[in-house]
Amino acid sequence: MTPLEYDRTHIWHPYASLGNPPPVLHAKSASGVEIELADGSRLVDAVSSWWCVAHGHNHPAIVEAIRRQSERMCHVMFGGFTHDPAIDLAERLAKFAPAGLDRVFFADSGSISVEVAAKMAVQYQNALGHPERNRLVALKGGYHGDTSLCMAISDPDGMHTLFKGIMTKHFFAEKPGVPIDGEWDPADIQSLRRVLEEHSGEIAAVVCEPVFQAANAMNFYHPQYLREMRRLCDEHGALLIFDEIAAGFHRTGPLWAHSRAGIEPDIMTVGKALTGGHMTLAATLASAKVADTISNGRPSAFMHGPTYMANPLACAAACASLDLFEHSDYQSKVAKIESLFREGLSPLRALANVRDVRVLGAAGVVEVERLPKQEDISRVIRKHGVWLRPFANFIYAMPPLVTDDATAGRIVEAIADLSSAPPGPAPADGDFHE
Repeated sequence: MTPLEYDRTHIWHPYASLGNPPPVLHAKSASGVEIELADGSRLVDAVSSWWCVAHGHNHPAIVEAIRRQSERMCHVMFGGFTHDPAIDLAERLAKFAPAGLDRVFFADSGSISVEVAAKMAVQYQNALGHPERNRLVALKGGYHGDTSLCMAISDPDGMHTLFKGIMTKHFFAEKPGVPIDGEWDPADIQSLRRVLEEHSGEIAAVVCEPVFQAANAMNFYHPQYLREMRRLCDEHGALLIFDEIAAGFHRTGPLWAHSRAGIEPDIMTVGKALTGGHMTLAATLASAKVADTISNGRPSAFMHGPTYMANPLACAAACASLDLFEHSDYQSKVAKIESLFREGLSPLRALANVRDVRVLGAAGVVEVERLPKQEDISRVIRKHGVWLRPFANFIYAMPPLVTDDATAGRIVEAIADLSSAPPGPAPADGDFHE
């Protein structure tokens, strides 16, 4: 049995069937914006390996930081110990974060950082004497991860509907409808206002992906929504949690997507590009108000602790990644990618199978009526040497932030080619593929 045959019959891949698995490509190495396959061909990684490889694959500064740390200590439990990489990273994150978010909890994945944020909100309310405030409000169209709590606050009609029976009930407001460049309509916030007014006594926090709803909607919405959300949270005594895992670190242009609104959350989660896509690591950042309230309550300890919390290798990688963010003009790089995407993708609106084209920062989305057949997707990938991973009704690109003009042009050509392909069959009922 060849390695690929073993893979096909024994290894589950994300959002895939083991009985009838989709095709996979055999990656052998990666460098810069490209992935090299076992047959020697190369593909531009137009989705940054799920939006995390901000500086390109195998960046020498990050690889060297991991190598140096590996010679000293690969891991030590964070219960009862601390270490320089974690301290250094916490200090750097506090400087990068919005004002006041300088209390840091390290997690081993983005989903866990969101779970941690939710637990912080509930423990905060409990410490204030409100144990009944143990529900969250989230937005339809949102996505926060695949763990239990994250599924329960992601779009209720999205990819997790099969598991509703094991999810805790939370509250949902309608998906923001005013686009980021549209004229603000106060009616857009009315659904969230009604939820908070009707259930204020049960709600610990409101959680959202600011400005950019990613994996369930690919929706770029108006910053005024966030300003209104902040005001409503303050009015009803709910904390505000921003999930910046996908949108943070310049993906939409500015360092943090929510900065377009000029307001700050009480808790924020970060991940993906935190290590430049070289190691798995995330963090939950909280204000002193949140941390002090929890610490003065009962129990005073915050009740969470992953085994690989603050892994030294991952922290070293993240410190090197933050150095790159600090010393490179990523906002200008992203603005150039945005301009090229707008110019190249906007004409695709005229295609029969295209519903809409949306671009923000280094993210370009073509929403189609139906995705092309898998054979056409594979053909386009090979023809253009560009790795794309369409899902639901979206053909999209979120390339590394270091993507040059010529490579961005190749990505646009591949998306245009795929958008022009005949639509495939309608998906089976309940079928969702990321």
